[in-house]
Amino acid sequence: MVTAMKQINKLLQKHFDTALESPEGIKKLRELILTLAMQGKLVSQDPNDPPASELLKEMQAEKEKLIAKGKIKKQKELPAIKPDEVPYELPEGWVWTRLGEVSHVIAGNSFNSQHFKLNEGAKCIKISNAGVHQFIETNDRLPIEFLEKYSNFIVNKDDLIIALTRPFIKNGLKICSCPISYHKSLLNQRVAAIKGTINKTGYLFSYLKSKIVLKVYQNRFGDIGLQPNLKMNDITELFIPLPPLAEQKRIVTKIDELMALCDKLEEQRIRRDQNRLAVHTSAINRLLTAADKKELHTSWQFITRHFDPIYSVKENVAELKKAILTLAMQGKLVPQDANDQPASELLKAIQAEKERLTAEGKIKKQKELPAVRSEEVPYEVPEGWVPVRLGEIGFWKSGSTPSRANSNYYGGEIPWVKSGEVKQGRISSTQETITKEALEKCSLSINAKGSVLVAMYGANIGEVGILDIEATTNQAVCACKTYKQFDENYLVNLITSLKPYFIRKGAGAAQPNISREKIIGTPIMLPPLAEQKRIVAKIDELMTLCDKLESQIDHATQKQTALFNAVLAQV
Repeated sequence: MVTAMKQINKLLQKHFDTALESPEGIKKLRELILTLAMQGKLVSQDPNDPPASELLKEMQAEKEKLIAKGKIKKQKELPAIKPDEVPYELPEGWVWTRLGEVSHVIAGNSFNSQHFKLNEGAKCIKISNAGVHQFIETNDRLPIEFLEKYSNFIVNKDDLIIALTRPFIKNGLKICSCPISYHKSLLNQRVAAIKGTINKTGYLFSYLKSKIVLKVYQNRFGDIGLQPNLKMNDITELFIPLPPLAEQKRIVTKIDELMALCDKLEEQRIRRDQNRLAVHTSAINRLLTAADKKELHTSWQFITRHFDPIYSVKENVAELKKAILTLAMQGKLVPQDANDQPASELLKAIQAEKERLTAEGKIKKQKELPAVRSEEVPYEVPEGWVPVRLGEIGFWKSGSTPSRANSNYYGGEIPWVKSGEVKQGRISSTQETITKEALEKCSLSINAKGSVLVAMYGANIGEVGILDIEATTNQAVCACKTYKQFDENYLVNLITSLKPYFIRKGAGAAQPNISREKIIGTPIMLPPLAEQKRIVAKIDELMTLCDKLESQIDHATQKQTALFNAVLAQV
């Protein structure tokens, strides 16, 4: 057993660095440390230690004295532990017991909300104080005289506090130790306190923080649809592996030592990520603020030379994508060509097409938009570009939602796009369809294939897509059919770059939203048509590179996780 213990500790020490590279490595390492500790595999056993069976007798004798003195109430006899309840074999000298055998558990009192005060009186422990493995301080107070009136509900330093309502989340049990600052506090409803000398070593707290206990309670509720709500017997009947007292102390000392190493690893990872972020931020800023083509080239060369270390995390790749779009819309991504027809001529052609379509009755006459003011242009416009508003490059219209009360409006053959579907990018099908009757009676019109869609409501503001089919939309989507002299793929990238702008424009309402008017009034810089196509080609090229990079990160992450899991399997 001693040799096995040395091997386990050697493996733990050896593979701490492996945990650093695995995304959840440190978390899994912490879980493993606690699991090994509770299986008696973290420190060696000492045959000279009095066995836990003797310690259990002492604890039960102590409880009997407290009951005789009237300090605690006699608890209902707990059921014996059945062989099929025991999840693993214990080392020599350990015993399986139930938490209620080694501690005294009390539930909180239901204090009237009108009695609570702030900053004066007796402190009160509520469910909001019970964090995952940590105590959260609040300012809730009760009248000082309640300490005497409700003396059965007093919590002292080192008592363990456990939430009864929603007692756990994915990462752990909501249990914590009462700090000295809350010594002699009153316990409110929906929390319980675990009292007793077993709390003195810290072993019980370590056990309750382990994955072993979390799984017990997760399995207790399973998928039966109940809101997790612990009863007192769920706590008192919880089985615990009890080591000798001296070994408990050795276990906690070893846990503290290894957790301190995990803390150092965590700090190391944070510093590494901060350094990566700082280099990335600096590189992106140099790109976006480059004064000329030479400086832009130098900045891009820096990124390409340091690509692997900077872009080994997806967050940085996402920021790079945003920077690519920003540079593209500022005319810095591809060179200008003096042979391109200037955007001013393009604008004239767009205007001519607009007038022709209006005369033919294919589109309605649009209200003239105000010229773009100089203060609305935040950067220098490249040669051949002109400032315009979004409404000038296409015909924009929003849809509507037919009444749900009329079943004749739904289930037809006409696709109907909702805002959540816009983020699909290319839209070739819809979740719902409408009928011709709905189209005629509900302020709807069919948008042509190739129309660019923009989501206008809620969390989807600024999402953009292109119709691969003819379709209508609901009122939360604005559709644009660009004039022939404008590239719809360029518009998709332009709208994507404008998403933060649209989010800011939509802020302030109960449900954030932008209107068609806000969209068409947005100032943009219009490049020549030939340059639009070069920009789209370059964006596609760079976004493909970014997608490959994200795929490499996923692959590396999976590889690191598999490697670390293989290491854990050896322990």
